[in-house]
Amino acid sequence: MVGGERVHLDVQGLGKSFGATRALDEVSVQIRAGSVHALVGENGAGKSTLGKIVAGVFPQDQGELILWGAPAMFRSPREALERGIALVAQEVALVPRSTVAENIFLGAEPRRAGFIDRRAMREQFERLAADAGFDLEADARVGRLPLAKQQQVEILRALARAAELIVLDEPTASLSAVEVERLHQVVRDLAAAGRTVLLVSHFLQEVLELADTITILRDGRVVRTGPATEETEASLIAGMLGRSVSRTYPPKRIPAADAPVALHVEGLQAPGVREASIDVRAGEIVALAGLIGAGRSELGRAIYGATRPTAGDVRLGERALSGTPGASIRDGVALIPESRKDDGLMPWRPVRENVSLASLTAMSRLGFLRSREERRRVGRALERVSGTSLLDVPAVTLSGGNQQKLMFARAILTTPRVLIADEPTRGVDVGAKRDLYELLVDLAADGMAVLLISNEMEEILGLAHRVYVMRGGVVAAELADDRLTEEAILGAAFGTAPAA
Repeated sequence: MVGGERVHLDVQGLGKSFGATRALDEVSVQIRAGSVHALVGENGAGKSTLGKIVAGVFPQDQGELILWGAPAMFRSPREALERGIALVAQEVALVPRSTVAENIFLGAEPRRAGFIDRRAMREQFERLAADAGFDLEADARVGRLPLAKQQQVEILRALARAAELIVLDEPTASLSAVEVERLHQVVRDLAAAGRTVLLVSHFLQEVLELADTITILRDGRVVRTGPATEETEASLIAGMLGRSVSRTYPPKRIPAADAPVALHVEGLQAPGVREASIDVRAGEIVALAGLIGAGRSELGRAIYGATRPTAGDVRLGERALSGTPGASIRDGVALIPESRKDDGLMPWRPVRENVSLASLTAMSRLGFLRSREERRRVGRALERVSGTSLLDVPAVTLSGGNQQKLMFARAILTTPRVLIADEPTRGVDVGAKRDLYELLVDLAADGMAVLLISNEMEEILGLAHRVYVMRGGVVAAELADDRLTEEAILGAAFGTAPAA
């Protein structure tokens, strides 16, 4: 018992290693029934590993899980689910060709006379979606949905299983402010109904708003566990890092008044983009803001050539871009994709190959890769982004923050004039975020044009010189100087404020 309440899960002396890396070291924590218990820490602190052991993704090397007073050890997520534990992972694991409803009820479909009862499945789906406040279509193909919508499908799948303990690993990393508040209400409702939530999050304000209890992890060990009411953002950061760190953004460096336009987009139309015209000058950080589905990521991908525009003009300086990713890289445009898992990393290939992937021609002679030159250039790029120095380990073994730094190193290695950064700090801890913020400001100061796509309002206001707000696939407003405020961005995003 803890504080007179039942202990849902008692974690005792848990240990886990991946090769020579000690991910968890004698971790003990008690999770009360019907509470929201948060795990915070830097990337690599062990919080996601702990969540995945609880949910049956990984077996522990040592220690015990005591579930409702009885020892438990899960060899698979299915075994954990059978005991009432479900995981909503940061990286979605869905069947892209199946519908939303089929993914939610996969393996647990309502049946009638031995056949799937699709009417009952639709009715159950509609109740779940309505209760959660998610705007999803039952028959939509999951593979065609944006990442934020896929995250919602993952959440509904856990709710459909009537799990008693739900592990949420960075559940709001891909959601807009409106979607985040809806999810927060879902979490509150779950706890009020007696379900237990184990929340893994880098968003410290979110943790303080939702959690009853917070456990801080550092280097695979528990720093402390205590009531959320006794913590602040500053105390959490100090516990996570072992030191205090500024939450402020690097000073904005204003580009020269006569800085040339590096990226010019005029009347662009593409899948998800009805019409968009934007400019980004050399040395400028320009952000795309808006609600989920507004067309921001779609615009970035169309500029890069990952999707083919149906109308409009994209120019790099005076040169028209050719409209394919390969040509964009050669012309001087780099993209850091929204999902490093789906569109960025080769998880089981070495760090070196992940970083050099887009620059192999520059490191080859007569069609053969010069390995020594590759190692030299990759090492220099990783040093620039404050990333790992281990060139030969698989990318999957790195923390989320270091994986994201691989994406930055790959982009920098192509020496771009324009960098499109789509959710560049998604799933990244506070220390790594600060590194990436400083890097973006430094790249702009060196003359690079940066197009930033972000769901984080604080990030947009802290980094951007100008903001284009998108709504319904069009640019609804351009904001700068004293008009660049949270109220103005949200007003333009919702269509409740005039664009001018």
